Amino acid sequence: MEEGQEKKEFFLKKIYGKQYKKLLIIPALLLILALLQIGMQIANTGDFLNKGVSLKGGLTVTIEKSTNIDEMQRFLSDKFPGADISVRSVSATGAQVGTIIEASDVEADDILPVIEESLNLEKGEYSVEVMGSSLGASFFKETFRALIIAFILMGIIVFIYFRVPVPSLAVILSAFSDIVVTLAIVNVMGIKLSTAGIAAFLMLIGYSVDTDILLSTRVLKRKEGAVLDRVFSAMKTGLTMSITTLAAVSVAFVFTQSIVLKQIMTILIIGLLVDLINTWIQNAGILRWYIERKGRRDGES
Repeated sequence: MEEGQEKKEFFLKKIYGKQYKKLLIIPALLLILALLQIGMQIANTGDFLNKGVSLKGGLTVTIEKSTNIDEMQRFLSDKFPGADISVRSVSATGAQVGTIIEASDVEADDILPVIEESLNLEKGEYSVEVMGSSLGASFFKETFRALIIAFILMGIIVFIYFRVPVPSLAVILSAFSDIVVTLAIVNVMGIKLSTAGIAAFLMLIGYSVDTDILLSTRVLKRKEGAVLDRVFSAMKTGLTMSITTLAAVSVAFVFTQSIVLKQIMTILIIGLLVDLINTWIQNAGILRWYIERKGRRDGES
């Protein structure tokens, strides 16, 4: 077992050690594709993400009975062609226990009687939450501003800590790539972001910077061993952190019945998987390239 493990580690180090510049194509391609998707999203919808009711304004109807999601979606879309309507199920232990209908660009007095009649509902069998469009826009503006401020402050702290441009920019680029690629995947999946979804992106910045600073500190601050050995030392610790977090988040996603928590956990799972690529291929590759160039310059001087 030990001999086989050593052979695997040797093979990984050989590929990772000699081909790290070629591997940088993977995160670069992911970022380019993500930016293209977001650009297409803006061109098609006028916005860079799919806004839920809490960000866009509208009403959310929570129904305490199961229904055919696809049929209800088609029925309401045909009935109100100008409205943005989303129908989804509420599940517990794999079984549907309720239905949530989100609708924007339609009046509550128009759509509620149609829902009541089509599903034969009594007043106590459902609840309604209404969010004004101006309030929803205000929530989005404030949460998006918080995200930008958090990112800027993170960049400032990183620059202060490392005081070297290239490694600092590598950390910032990695965090930026995590957010952009995750957002693009969320858009492709058709997830409509709520204020909780924006909060998940704030959490993602923290997770991303955590692993990037771990890697940069091990590689730049420590002097013992070769650069590749320091990268692998950081990788063992970082992967343990990420896998542990992924396991905890996945358990929460499976067992929670809250739609809000499911959205947060979905974004975190996607973001953590994307971060593995951006930290251990992109950031690690940039750091190695920087140290090699610095070593050559020092040798020449």
